[in-house]
Amino acid sequence: MSANKSVKEFDKIPVTKVQRASKFIATGAKIGTNYLKHYSKKLVNPETSRAQLHEDNARDIYNSLSELKGSALKVAQMLSMDKNLLPRAYQQKFAMAQYSAPPLSFPLVVKIFHQHFGKGPEQLFDTFTHKAVNAASMGQVHQATLNGKKLAVKIQYPGISDSVRSDLAMVKPIALSMFNLNPAEYNEFIQEVEQRLMEETDYRLELNRSIALSEKSRHIKNLVFPVYYPEYSSAKILTMDWLEGKPLGEFLGKPLPEGLGQKLGQALWDFYHFQMHTLKTVHADPHPGNFIVTRDHQLGIIDFGCVKVIPESFYKLYFRLLDRDLLNNAKELEKVFYKLHFIYPDDSSDVKAFFIHIFTQLVELLSRPFEKDHFDFSDSSYFNSLYAFGEKLSNLKELRESKKARGVKDALYINRTYFGLYNILHDMKTHVQVNPVTALGKS
Repeated sequence: MSANKSVKEFDKIPVTKVQRASKFIATGAKIGTNYLKHYSKKLVNPETSRAQLHEDNARDIYNSLSELKGSALKVAQMLSMDKNLLPRAYQQKFAMAQYSAPPLSFPLVVKIFHQHFGKGPEQLFDTFTHKAVNAASMGQVHQATLNGKKLAVKIQYPGISDSVRSDLAMVKPIALSMFNLNPAEYNEFIQEVEQRLMEETDYRLELNRSIALSEKSRHIKNLVFPVYYPEYSSAKILTMDWLEGKPLGEFLGKPLPEGLGQKLGQALWDFYHFQMHTLKTVHADPHPGNFIVTRDHQLGIIDFGCVKVIPESFYKLYFRLLDRDLLNNAKELEKVFYKLHFIYPDDSSDVKAFFIHIFTQLVELLSRPFEKDHFDFSDSSYFNSLYAFGEKLSNLKELRESKKARGVKDALYINRTYFGLYNILHDMKTHVQVNPVTALGKS
């Protein structure tokens, strides 16, 4: 890793509701201006595309969210992972939230340390970088040394935990109007997002989960985990070993050394398989910025901020969808779809038939990697089908205009986890040994 010297540091973040609301209002005004420019051009040239409009809006939204940081920027990061939800301009710009956002200035970092430890970082550690080596949506990372050991110190941005609920309320109009999200689904799922984001702002919780999940997963081949240091951690500061290497994202989309994609991809699959089906507690933020490829080509897991604990009742229901016999049993499948809220008792027969057809197709597509003992994630035809179907879903009038949320909130982060995992494995061209789960959820 290297310090990000190309971006401006921030001396403060808008923390009050008035300050943050003003920033959202200013962003809305910029978006309105962009639309006026677009339609003015279209009057002159009816063939004008929306590409420039998307680029202008993506830039203005991202720049504003970068200053706000926190949950609003985190939502942008989540949206960028869904390659079917956003135009490419938004995907590319919002994806920057996974790796870099303008970092805090060093005096503000010192102030945060004094609030939590009564002394500055240079009094706690032998050395401490003045510039952040990485700055993302919820916090930034500095490198430190102590007694010859190199450490990573993550510092949460001020005011983040206090602004989660209000930020999500203010980002709602942008999400609904610009990204064609279903209001019923947004209202249902945003509660789940809010809960996960509140957990992410509690570094003591992250510390405990990081230690527990690391210890339980250390047996998995080709994975490494940092050691965590409770004595140098607090509610807003988290200290762990520094893992030497490069972010996984730097390896994706490029020719990899012989066998590396296979080795790392299988390790990643095994890690998620173990969490899902044994621990039922899952690292639910599988974007490439959360993984490090070490110098000896191991996969380092460096961020347990976003963790989903899977309720047992939901687990049994959700993973019944892996049972291929279920898809051929219309009566049983309908029962499961009712429980997962894909359909509702008061749906008309036409609406029910429509959504049963759509979600059966979706389940078949997403569960295809589990059909056999091995699956080739480099198969472009599979991903073309996946993306094409996702694009179809995003444009379905029936789905966008439904007055009900189609799906349960517990599925949100599980679906997101699998989607992120599939994309990484595809980029690494991994052929995985699936180790299919037998007799799962057949209660």
